[in-house]
Amino acid sequence: MTARERILLAAERLIAERGQSVPLRDIAAAAGQRNNSAVQYHFGSRDGLIEAVVEQRMATLELRRLELLAERAAADAPDGVHELLEALVVPMFELRSQHGIGYYARFLEQIRTHPAVTDEANLRGTRRTSVRVIMHRLDRALPELPPALRLRRLRTLPTVLFSLLADHERAIEDDRVAADDTTAWSELIDMLAGVLTAPVAAPRLGNSMKA
Repeated sequence: MTARERILLAAERLIAERGQSVPLRDIAAAAGQRNNSAVQYHFGSRDGLIEAVVEQRMATLELRRLELLAERAAADAPDGVHELLEALVVPMFELRSQHGIGYYARFLEQIRTHPAVTDEANLRGTRRTSVRVIMHRLDRALPELPPALRLRRLRTLPTVLFSLLADHERAIEDDRVAADDTTAWSELIDMLAGVLTAPVAAPRLGNSMKA
């Protein structure tokens, strides 16, 4: 691997384990770089490094998501919530099961508020067509929800997704689940679908507090 690739891998792992504020010199050292300024040399800044890690993984995810969307289109399959979530999430499971990448979900959990993974980055980025398509189709697949509530739930989805996937990665690391356990994949997708499709309950918190 090149020095740049080693830094990306070290950054992904250390940020996943220790958070965004991990010293850049620690990342450089973990990548085998003697120069403490190696990160700045290759990426310019901490933000540039985080963005590079995201874009590296997004390239793999984007290709696979587009493949899954194309398969559904060829089969003339309907765009249900579960099916759209599968196109979004299964490629993230496959990062570990097929590519041996075991820190990216925990990395995302740590940087979930970073501009590299915001709604704007996902919905306007030229390299994230699949995410934009899936989110727009999820919006159309939830017509029973009021528009404002539907928007809030879709905006909450990445936070819940990153957290559940990070827990899944930890379970794999602790040998509590196999990386290719598709039953565990389905259970997680069911939970995400529940977040989006939960029925709207009649207001009651205000009444109970008054009582």
